[in-house]
Amino acid sequence: MAVLHAWRTARVTPLGELHTPPRMTAVLLRLTVQVVLVASLWHGLYANTGTTAGLDAGQAVTYAVLAVLASRLRELDQSAGRDTVLQHMHFGTIVYWYLRPLPPQRYHAWRALGEQLYGFLWALAGYGVCLAAGVVEPPVSAAVAGVFAVSLVLGQLVLYFVMLVLDQLCFWTVRNNAAMLILIFAQNLLSGVYAPLWFFPDWFITMSGFLPFQATLSVPLSLYIGRIPLSEAGGQLAVQAVWVVLLALFTRFLWRRAARRVISQGG
Repeated sequence: MAVLHAWRTARVTPLGELHTPPRMTAVLLRLTVQVVLVASLWHGLYANTGTTAGLDAGQAVTYAVLAVLASRLRELDQSAGRDTVLQHMHFGTIVYWYLRPLPPQRYHAWRALGEQLYGFLWALAGYGVCLAAGVVEPPVSAAVAGVFAVSLVLGQLVLYFVMLVLDQLCFWTVRNNAAMLILIFAQNLLSGVYAPLWFFPDWFITMSGFLPFQATLSVPLSLYIGRIPLSEAGGQLAVQAVWVVLLALFTRFLWRRAARRVISQGG
């Protein structure tokens, strides 16, 4: 029975997407435009130079395109189904999360897993097309591909817990629209979505090293393109794993505290 509840929860948001063809068409169009524009931009930036910040044109384009594709892993519209923590807190329906067969923390985790698997299919399809078209370069070896895969999973776990903390913040602030916008911007900037971190000043790189954002995307993509060699991969994976453990413990603590703030009338 628990497996059945988990399966039904995991497919909540993906089913909402699949039953809305115009939304899927819009996603495909936006993803295509983003990939084309990003690839054209970085090709243009490297038109008159060979290597910049330790990257050649192929590495830079590959990094940028993979960053766009990776953004699809957690970019589904939960608000359409009115099932975000923010919406439940606003309408006073968060109490129902505590009345379901699954505890709220498991419900949140299973739903996020379903979203990530669905987003992974989009990213994998886009990667296959870009690889066949020569837009991105393949990993230099099977070992690099394996390390990248492990690092990507750890990075997505870190990202899940970071976003979970923001959801849990609603139990104390009720509305967190501004915090969401700030965190999304910080996540994209400090994780290297907008540009590889090596293009930023040394103080910026040092600062980002003390935050979990770099572990979400910059590390996996750096391993893929060879900016981080295999000899240093173990240390980077260990840092990611530490962030996963720390954030998991922190969010578990917040779930306990949040439960004390839920009353029978709602949020």
